Amino acid sequence: MSLPAQPAPEPLPNADCLADRTCKFLYDLTGSRWLSEGGYYLLVKPVRILLIVLGAMIIRAVLNHGIDKFVTRTVKGRTILRPIREKVPSSVAAATTVFADRRVQRAEALGSVLKSVVTATVFSIAFLIVLSEFEINVGPLLASLGVAGVALGFGAQSLVKDLIAGMFMLIEDQYGVGDVIDTGEALGVVESVGLRIVSVRDIHGVLWHVRNGAIIRVGNKSQGWATIVVDIPIGFVGVDKATAVLRRAVEGFAHDPQYSGYLLESPQVLGVESVSMDGVMIRTVCKTSTDQQWDVQRELRRRLTEAIEASGIAAQMQAYRSLRALLPMQEPPQGR
Repeated sequence: MSLPAQPAPEPLPNADCLADRTCKFLYDLTGSRWLSEGGYYLLVKPVRILLIVLGAMIIRAVLNHGIDKFVTRTVKGRTILRPIREKVPSSVAAATTVFADRRVQRAEALGSVLKSVVTATVFSIAFLIVLSEFEINVGPLLASLGVAGVALGFGAQSLVKDLIAGMFMLIEDQYGVGDVIDTGEALGVVESVGLRIVSVRDIHGVLWHVRNGAIIRVGNKSQGWATIVVDIPIGFVGVDKATAVLRRAVEGFAHDPQYSGYLLESPQVLGVESVSMDGVMIRTVCKTSTDQQWDVQRELRRRLTEAIEASGIAAQMQAYRSLRALLPMQEPPQGR
C-alpha cells in the first residue's frame, strides 16, 4: 500500500528579500513566499523610500534654519566671522545706514550660497540611498561621477576659480556696492557684486565686468579712512615764509564748519618734500573720511593755492620763471 504524496514545500523567498529582517519575519510568520515578498516589495520598500525622502527634507530644513539664524545674527552684528571692515562715513546717520545695508547684502549672499550647497549635498546623498533600495549598484555610478567631476574640474577650472574667489571676497568683505576700488585694469565705483564677476563703473562711464578669479590684487578706496596729499611748489622763495602761509591756510580750513566734520585729524604741513631745478615742493597731508575725500581734497588745494597767491609767493615764482627763460642754458662742466 503506497503512502499519499506529500505536498511540495513552499519555496523560499529570493535572497534579497530573505536578507531583510522584515521579509524574514513575514516568511517565518506566514510560511508563504508570496506574502513575504509581496509585503516586502509593496509595503516595506515604499515606506523605507518615503522615510529616506522625508528624512532628507527634515535634515535640509534643520540646516536651512541654522543658516537663517546665522544670517540673522550676522545682520545684527553678532557673528563668528571676522569683523566687517566697513568704511567710515562723515556722519553717524550715514554710518548707520551704510553699515546696515552692507551687512545685510553680505549676509544674504552668504546665506543663499550655503542653502544651495546644503540642498545639493543632502538630496544627492538621499538619491544614492534610494537607488541602493532599488538594488542598483551605485559603485559604478559614483566612479563615473568622479571621473566626470575631474573632467569638469579641468574644463571649467576658471569658473571654479572665480566662484571660490567670490566666496572668499564675500567672507572677508573685501569690497561692496558703492565702494571705489582699483583692480588694476578698472578703477571706479562698484555697481554690483556676484560670486563670479564684479561690475565697476569708471570715471568715463564705462562699465567693466571683472572676473573675481582674475583679480590678483584690489585696492579699496572706500574702507576705513583716506589720506589726502597735496604738494605745492613755492619756487626758491623762503621756505619758512611759505610754510607759515600754508599752515595759516590749513588752520582756517580745519576750523571751517562746512568741512571740519569731514576731517578725522587736523591737516599738517610736513615741510619740504623735494627740490628740483624748478624750486622747492612743500607737502601737506590731511586725514579724512572716505566718502568725502575728493571734495575735501579739491577744497584744500583751492585754499592753499589762494594762500600762496595772496602772500605774493606766486608773483615771485612767476618772476623767477620769466628771468630764467631769458637766460641761456649752460651745460654743466664735464668731469674727467
